[in-house]
Amino acid sequence: MHSQVRTKKSQKATVIGAVVDFLLSTIKIIVGVIGQSGALIADGIHSFSDLLTDWITWYAAKLSGEAPDDDHPYGHERFETVATLGLSIFLAIVGTIIIFDGIGRFTDATALKYEGWLIATAALSIISKEALYWYTVKVAKNIKSDLLKANAWHHRTDAFSSIVVIVGIIGASNGYFFLDSLAAIIVGVMIIYIGWKLGFEATKELVDTSIDPEDIKILHSALSGIKGVKSVHTLRTRKVGHKKSADVHVQVNPFLSVSEGHIISISVERVAKECFEDLDDVTVHIDPENDEEKDNTPYKNLPERAQALKIINQSLKLENCHYKIDRTQLHYLDGEILVDFYLSSSYLKNKDVLEINSELSEIIKKLPGFGEVKAYFS
Repeated sequence: MHSQVRTKKSQKATVIGAVVDFLLSTIKIIVGVIGQSGALIADGIHSFSDLLTDWITWYAAKLSGEAPDDDHPYGHERFETVATLGLSIFLAIVGTIIIFDGIGRFTDATALKYEGWLIATAALSIISKEALYWYTVKVAKNIKSDLLKANAWHHRTDAFSSIVVIVGIIGASNGYFFLDSLAAIIVGVMIIYIGWKLGFEATKELVDTSIDPEDIKILHSALSGIKGVKSVHTLRTRKVGHKKSADVHVQVNPFLSVSEGHIISISVERVAKECFEDLDDVTVHIDPENDEEKDNTPYKNLPERAQALKIINQSLKLENCHYKIDRTQLHYLDGEILVDFYLSSSYLKNKDVLEINSELSEIIKKLPGFGEVKAYFS
């Protein structure tokens, strides 16, 4: 889904939620004060806190939908994750305040007034917030937004807390005044729990937790089936906002050309994205051997191409080997450098292939770090 379309849908759902939250919070706090219900006032504060979370959701959706720039070359999706973590902390603070207020009311429990209005207000909240939950979660699934889904669950906790409030009001109206305070405390605990749950998921994403293990198995199997791929190893995944990313090492025939290896990497990227629609970024490493099993220490002492060619040319000159080498291809395999020489076929008029190959091999094998030599003619 295009990021601008996704942002607009997220912001629309958030604005609708904000309007409902404002009306409900105002009604619940006013009726709660008039009816002397601490539970309904706490529930109203909960709804009022939704206004702040709605704003956070709206603003985070706006930021996460922006295109990559110089400061954020990988995009802005993690703004959603940070906003979700901030939302969880805020919920924990609100829940704690409500709990302490409820505990304080235990020692000063008073009779409620206008119980019918209190119950009706709480019932209105249940219906409104449950409807808002289903609408928001539908949009969240459609645009794959964890932040919007978190906001949807915030709406649902408000509906659950209103159920608890009704029970507390009914109990208090029958003489069990402490039930109103108990209901307020339960509401606070519910808010803290949902805040902890959201914060836990956001933290996992920020520390690059992998995607589901079953999804990794599916991805590994699909990539292993690509023609030209000998093995798949070091497959790593993570979530970035509403998207996923992966990097993978695939082993191919070590004697393929660079361009053929590149074509295989394109196939790996295509197949990976076909496995999961929200897999946005795939980094493919083409390996000539399984570097997960091999010890790379020997390669640290091997000369790179420019230095290796200089060593080869000097050795050929010192050994009075005056073949004109058209092209030299190096293969860094099994901890040593394998060398392919490409020469003119005119040299075969006086010597055969085996003789020339043996002559070159005798010179190169004296060099530390160099292995098998092959001569090709054209």
